[in-house]
Amino acid sequence: MSTIVTAADAAQFLSLVPKLLGYTPTQSLVLVPMTGGRSIGAMRVDLPPHDADTDGVASSVIGMVCRIPDADAFVAVVYTTASARRELPGYDLVVALERSADACGLGITDALTVAGDGWGSHFDAALPARARPLSELQIRTPPPDGDQASGTALDDIDEAVVVSVSVAMASLESALALLCGIPTMAEPVGRLDPAALEAACALDDLPALYELALEWDAAALDPMHTAVLAWCLQRSSLRDVAIVQWSSNRRGGDAALDAQRRWEDGEEYPADLASVMWGEGDRPDPQRLERALELVRAVAARLPEEHRAGPLATAGWLSWALGRSTHADRYAVAAQDIDRRHGLAEIVRSFVGVTHLPDWAFRP
Repeated sequence: MSTIVTAADAAQFLSLVPKLLGYTPTQSLVLVPMTGGRSIGAMRVDLPPHDADTDGVASSVIGMVCRIPDADAFVAVVYTTASARRELPGYDLVVALERSADACGLGITDALTVAGDGWGSHFDAALPARARPLSELQIRTPPPDGDQASGTALDDIDEAVVVSVSVAMASLESALALLCGIPTMAEPVGRLDPAALEAACALDDLPALYELALEWDAAALDPMHTAVLAWCLQRSSLRDVAIVQWSSNRRGGDAALDAQRRWEDGEEYPADLASVMWGEGDRPDPQRLERALELVRAVAARLPEEHRAGPLATAGWLSWALGRSTHADRYAVAAQDIDRRHGLAEIVRSFVGVTHLPDWAFRP
């Protein structure tokens, strides 16, 4: 959705940037692409280190702006804790952005810095004589709480809940061993929990399970629902079906499950389904992705730590698909802290490392 920027001056515009992002960025470069004087979103990257190739950084971020249809200009904002008493920080980066933008035929509406003790525009002839006070930026309402990394911590779950989930996982594995002959390392249980038998049977129609799971109350997820989703997300083939389905619909899940079975029999995996994992194809419904992310975060929080890698990596991919690369990297790192060679976590981190975003992030 486009936002008509009606800021009377740069200070008012800067007061709107955190609202565009949904958080107050720190140590960041934010670009607000424009078309015909209207903002069409915002994108954020970490500020490069002092010894970085600023031209290379500028070329990379300008390349992202160029991928946005109809973008003809942008506003650049540097957020830093550095002082603006002697000069406005970010000058070298702004100059590099100007060079790259000019080479691509993009205009720069303004280039601003919000420093630790002041703010200003690099296009202001009065600078670097003096920076303006930060108090000018809070014109109407306070900025959103938190920065780009906020919101990744898992809920603090009572230990008794974690224990009950461990029991449910053992019961589920025993039920699968009995019904399907799936080997298990879990300690044998006595009388099988009927809920475990029901959950094991639900795996016969995996897309139906994944679709129903989106309707579960993540804040009150019961132990067996947690166990069955954890069991699926710990297995890459079943997890990938979930990702394709949550990124599309029930039919997409059916197609992904059928493709997975055919691939295991030696057939080639369909390119249109594989491309979803790389961020290509139709734009997913963000509400489905949000519900899925809330769900897998709830699963991870309720699991013993050694079993969290699967749902954490899945949370990383879902965050990346929503355009939240900083969150994606945090989840992927947490997954690798548990399983250093976790495949999906490695993929997510590689996406973030090369500033690769899904193609749909650049389409209105």
